[in-house]
Amino acid sequence: MTQTGLFNPEQTLEALGFTELSAVRYNLSAAELCEEAVRAGEGTLSAHGALCVVTGQHTGRSAKDKFVVRDEKTEDKIWWDNNKPMSPEHFERLRLDMLDHARGRSLYVQDLIGGADAENALPSRVVTEFAWHSLFIRNLLIRPDAETLKTFVPKLTIIDLPHFKADPERHGCRTETVIACDLEQGLVLIGGTSYGGEMKKSVFTALNYLLPAKGVMPMHCSANVGAAGDSAVFFGLSGTGKTTLSADPNRTLIGDDEHGWGADGIFNFEGGCYAKTIRLSAEAEPEIFSTTRRFGTVLENVILDEARVPDLDDGRLTENTRAAYPLDFIPNASETGTAGHPKTIIMLTADAFGVMPPIAKLTPDQAMYHFLSGYTAKVAGTEKGVTEPEATFSTCFGAPFMPRHPSEYGNLLRELISKHGVTCWLVNTGWTGGAYGTGRRMPIKATRALLSAALDGSLADATFRADENFGFAVPVAVDGVDTAILDPRSTWADADAYDAQARKLADMFVTNFAKFESHVDGGVRAAAPGGLKLAAE
Repeated sequence: MTQTGLFNPEQTLEALGFTELSAVRYNLSAAELCEEAVRAGEGTLSAHGALCVVTGQHTGRSAKDKFVVRDEKTEDKIWWDNNKPMSPEHFERLRLDMLDHARGRSLYVQDLIGGADAENALPSRVVTEFAWHSLFIRNLLIRPDAETLKTFVPKLTIIDLPHFKADPERHGCRTETVIACDLEQGLVLIGGTSYGGEMKKSVFTALNYLLPAKGVMPMHCSANVGAAGDSAVFFGLSGTGKTTLSADPNRTLIGDDEHGWGADGIFNFEGGCYAKTIRLSAEAEPEIFSTTRRFGTVLENVILDEARVPDLDDGRLTENTRAAYPLDFIPNASETGTAGHPKTIIMLTADAFGVMPPIAKLTPDQAMYHFLSGYTAKVAGTEKGVTEPEATFSTCFGAPFMPRHPSEYGNLLRELISKHGVTCWLVNTGWTGGAYGTGRRMPIKATRALLSAALDGSLADATFRADENFGFAVPVAVDGVDTAILDPRSTWADADAYDAQARKLADMFVTNFAKFESHVDGGVRAAAPGGLKLAAE
């Protein structure tokens, strides 16, 4: 067996049980991995040098095929209503069969770090069948220096073999695709899918399991920081603007997706970004757009034209086209991946019902309520059978990656908000003047103006009104923003239709939150729509 690259000689793949491998390539550089990927026919270089790959039948995560080992150690720690169990016996059979599948193959290894805070970092070894997967995860996690690699000892190992097909009966899974996590052992097995995001989210899942026990809040959020050290975090589900709005040329980007909040402040889990690229604009999002034209970026399911120029408007393979690139491809990215305690928290929603205001101020109880709710909306046409706006509630703005019960994360967040005096805002990047199909998308210029006022503190001095449906405080007027959009009801041609739509959405919130009521106190329960009459502050 050939072994090349820099690695700890005491931590070879043999230690994981791999045998009879053809070759193992440890910690190759971006240039080496691009060469390997192109040589193997895994991808094509674009006109600008990005590596373009197609992920096949899986163009997104396979959430229904993700499992967590259920044993006496995890029985009382995992939120089993949200996580599918796998027996230790099935997991072990899967592990041995994947090791057997790897015989005679060449594999790639990247030794990386999840977490920019040394005390809470998770050294992670990622073993892949594809060179482009190795480049992908190298872009997304934090890359240790050469000296660290010589003594690297992983606490989490991910084995990703897309050509391996699981057997549901033999392995206790659902289909030939499987993502199996033994969170106590620190081992994740991925088979039957080429989608790169499964590796990234496996690290996030492990950190979400480990960190709360240390009093550290794991967050599905982007983050940036101003010149005065005033950091901010942006919670939000896919499509709400989390990546776009945190990429502010006037603020330093800490990260675009996953962070922790500990004793010293916030820290990025990652060393890169995984941005959606469909209809990406050089004018509206120049920093992110430029990364699609860089050597070393991985473009997933992006169509190239005849000149090999990426057509970012072409979604024929999927609307979920992506770019995976190192954080330093963004000009104003943080070199440390850390910042102090946040001054501001932004919770993003894309309300396709057109009833949410563009911004609202939240109390700590309301912040916990909306954090546990994790609301956004799908629009007609995005999925088969969706013909009108459809509410989506993903607790903690990331339910698929939350092993523990949401109340653990929610209570920890509320404690940190109160302890550090954080101001919280709910921002709607969705529709105004009517629901999707009738209204229009919230102007990004207005959203950025409101965000700027929230981040610099000036918005707190505005005059507020209490929203009659949701109870939170809404500014009456903000410099540089059309006053009309601050009152969604006034933007609708039919006020009665607005009232009916608002009541419908409020009822959806109440119905969704019923499962959390026994886990929160009266203050949070009263933050439900209609549950608390706030005096505008």
